[in-house]
Amino acid sequence: MKSKANQSQGLLLFRLSQRQLFALGTLKIRELVPYTPLSVIPQSHPTILGAATIRGNTIPVIDMAAAVGYPSLTDEELKSSYIVITDCQRMVIGFLVRAIDKIIECNWRDIESPPNNLGPNAYLTGVTRFDDQLVQLLDVELLLSKVFPPSPEMNRAILTDVQREKLKPLSILLVDDSKVARKQLSDALDSINIPYQVTSDGRDALSIMEKAASEGAPVDLLVSDIEMPGLDGYELAFEVKNSPALDSAYIILHTSLSSEISVSQAHQVGANEALTKFDAHELISAMLRGAESKE
Repeated sequence: MKSKANQSQGLLLFRLSQRQLFALGTLKIRELVPYTPLSVIPQSHPTILGAATIRGNTIPVIDMAAAVGYPSLTDEELKSSYIVITDCQRMVIGFLVRAIDKIIECNWRDIESPPNNLGPNAYLTGVTRFDDQLVQLLDVELLLSKVFPPSPEMNRAILTDVQREKLKPLSILLVDDSKVARKQLSDALDSINIPYQVTSDGRDALSIMEKAASEGAPVDLLVSDIEMPGLDGYELAFEVKNSPALDSAYIILHTSLSSEISVSQAHQVGANEALTKFDAHELISAMLRGAESKE
């Protein structure tokens, strides 16, 4: 099956330094705006340069280079820089970048997971190559979590004992390529003492599910991100629903894109639910509906 995500999701290539190419998936991007003067936001995070007024909307602008550890742009460099307006995690945010390179089509199956030796502050979800240059896909969720730390309530859900006992016996698998999203998902379940497995890769998730099914303990609840390198959430859902050994899994897809299209596409590939991440209450409610469907 050709993923609907791959049909419409390209890569925006841009630079934060002179040499290194970075990328964002185009579904996260609303528009590209040449640098415009910014108004100061008092007591904001050090990487927030200020706010831009674009089409009547006031949008915080983050110095993306500084946020990932590169030197900030000089006043001279600002004149030729761009603001990438993104729509992610229910927030419209601008990211200042040194230069826009181009938008390319991309086979997301060719994107590799980042090396494990990059350390905890590497803001990457994947790496690929374009014209013999290394391209690093940035983890926008991780960046935003550093600049706008989520409230603790977002990671906690309150369950009754009856609800907890419905979830506890189930085999639950979490899949997300973003480090911060994996931690949010894990924290949500840890806080209510629900066991689970977690992986960062769609292909690995499919292997885990096939192995579990072969051992007579199939995965009951699959919670997967939609946008992932390799095997994306749409494709993973499609593979699961087309395997008689796996198709009993209740599939919850989630995405940081504020898009109704993502939701409708999720249902088309066989997912039971689609959520815009991240809210622990919404996630646990969806999982409880999955548990009820198993009764």
